[in-house]
Amino acid sequence: MKRSNYQTYISGAIKLGVSFGVVSLLARWVTGNTILSSPETLIKYGLVGGFGYSLVGALCFILFGFLAKKVHDEYSDQKTIGDVLRRKLTPSGYWYMISILFLTSFYSIFIQAMGAGILIYTIFPFPDFIGIFFFLTICYLIGGVGGMQHLHQLAGVNVTVIFAAVIIIPVFFFIQQGIYPIYDGIKLFHPYLLYIKNEDAIWFIVTAVFVFLGQILVDRATWQRLFILQKDKVRITFTLTGLIWATIPLALSSLLLISIFGRSFENVYTLFWELVDKIQSTVLIVLFALFCFSAIGSAISSELHATTSLFVRNVMELIRPLTESEQWKYSYIFSGTICVLLLAAVSILTPSPLTLLFFFGNIYAAIISPMLYIILSKNVQPFIIPFSSFIGALSGLIFQQVSNDLKSIWLSFAVSTFICLIVFLYKAITKKRIQEI
Repeated sequence: MKRSNYQTYISGAIKLGVSFGVVSLLARWVTGNTILSSPETLIKYGLVGGFGYSLVGALCFILFGFLAKKVHDEYSDQKTIGDVLRRKLTPSGYWYMISILFLTSFYSIFIQAMGAGILIYTIFPFPDFIGIFFFLTICYLIGGVGGMQHLHQLAGVNVTVIFAAVIIIPVFFFIQQGIYPIYDGIKLFHPYLLYIKNEDAIWFIVTAVFVFLGQILVDRATWQRLFILQKDKVRITFTLTGLIWATIPLALSSLLLISIFGRSFENVYTLFWELVDKIQSTVLIVLFALFCFSAIGSAISSELHATTSLFVRNVMELIRPLTESEQWKYSYIFSGTICVLLLAAVSILTPSPLTLLFFFGNIYAAIISPMLYIILSKNVQPFIIPFSSFIGALSGLIFQQVSNDLKSIWLSFAVSTFICLIVFLYKAITKKRIQEI
């Protein structure tokens, strides 16, 4: 890639149509979180939870598509989410939101790296530290060094491998074993998975809408792809992405049912080993491994690239103007530093992905109303609008200590929404009084 044009690193060299736009978004959103959360969701909430998880993703992409169309129309000359926030916020509000973006970005990358570590430990015999080191090195070269052009070049391959795995492996098993033996095995050993009147699953699905929507609203990589979509293809691209993405968790649920029918299991992560053990085909085992690492590697590379672009363009460039060579230098250094920190964090920490999802879910739920207010408003917004997300998230986390995760997420959303509503009403009343005078 030519180093003479740093903007190519951020946005690539082409505008994306529907087909390649969907492929690029799927390469970003079929992630380690999807792979690791699917078994936890299935075990905790049954098939209803697994099906609902798919519907949530589809709904949130479709809803974001309506907002994305407006964003693209009004901010078509921008490159990152940071560019939009800089235009709509005061300096204090802007730097607060940048901090939130980096916090959620590090969380997202950590989840992907942790997923890679678990899969490396499960599938390969060598120490996971060595595997993670080489895996992150590849992601660094693709996302941190290669930029958007390299991500586009590999997106088609990644999506092809993903769908090949989630289609071929279940079909192979259903042809080999039949549907009824698998159903009977689940009914005998894990009948709770088939329970459809699960109120907890319904609450999980409704709450997940807030978490997923907030996650999309502040996702750096998604915003970068939004700005390089063709103007008249934005809404349909996100709609199709949601509908196609919804098939992935469903396929993963079928894989997990295959791995546990007729037997018990130790913990959710052993389900991957059970699946590999049951495949008993070298070709399918290789395909499954490629699927996992392709999905996770693509997500890490995309997030690493987006976070690096945000840092160089929306942090360093504001501190002082950078030359072309300095932009490249800071990109290499920053993305490399993230990979080193990830290597250390994954080697030490192994939290539950679903637990982390709902911990950060308070932040994602609390950020929805402020982000909508910022994007849909016409004027520069005061600090209280973005800061309402902090008040909402803090309220939810405090409430979480005495209640369950789901209620705390609802509270986070409600508090930040209430503050934004108060500001809106205050501005409307003040404006009306001025007009009367």
